[in-house]
Amino acid sequence: MPAPTRRSTPRTGRPRDAGADRAILAATRAALVELGWSKLSLGDVAARAGVAKTTLYRRWSGKNELVVDAVAELLDELDLPDRGSLRADVEGVVLRFARLLERPEARASLMAVVAESTHDPALRDRIRSAIVDRQKRLVLLGRERAQRRGELPPDTPGLEGAAAAGRTVDLIFDVIAGAVVHRTLVSSEPVDPGWVRDFTALLLGGLTAGAVSPPRPVPPGT
Repeated sequence: MPAPTRRSTPRTGRPRDAGADRAILAATRAALVELGWSKLSLGDVAARAGVAKTTLYRRWSGKNELVVDAVAELLDELDLPDRGSLRADVEGVVLRFARLLERPEARASLMAVVAESTHDPALRDRIRSAIVDRQKRLVLLGRERAQRRGELPPDTPGLEGAAAAGRTVDLIFDVIAGAVVHRTLVSSEPVDPGWVRDFTALLLGGLTAGAVSPPRPVPPGT
């Protein structure tokens, strides 16, 4: 399922330069790592990217839009290769997401934009449309793939079934994204294969599925 486009308003005039866009968004993330949200300016980003200020201002009306798109581009690197089973698919994407969040530019960008959004409803709306809704494509793909394998039941036909499926997709996204972001960025705990295995078992089996796996013994002398 293709990701929705970032902007719904059609553009006229000269086509955008994809290379300039990438340079600007990369410069935005680098500036956030070095300067933080409060000191970041569009003029500094333009200088880092090697473009004229007018080039940047034609594309983004302000800092909020620019930073959200910089985060969205980074998260668009996530994909969901077919690993043969729902369990393996979930484990794979959780590990990839955690590795992405460990990168300084991802950590700084995401934490900055989330913190700023706590008192900016318009920014929250942009995060929802440009990041959250786009990343739900992975949940949709994973569910459809698992349904084709027979690992999950098909959705109930009709409007009620579609609504229920939508709520399920929202919930799955919230659980996975919330858990990984909290563990990586808030708790600063490792998202290692053992944690991912236990998290996936809990997600797929529910709280009544049994206890998580016991920790592996540490060899003497380590």
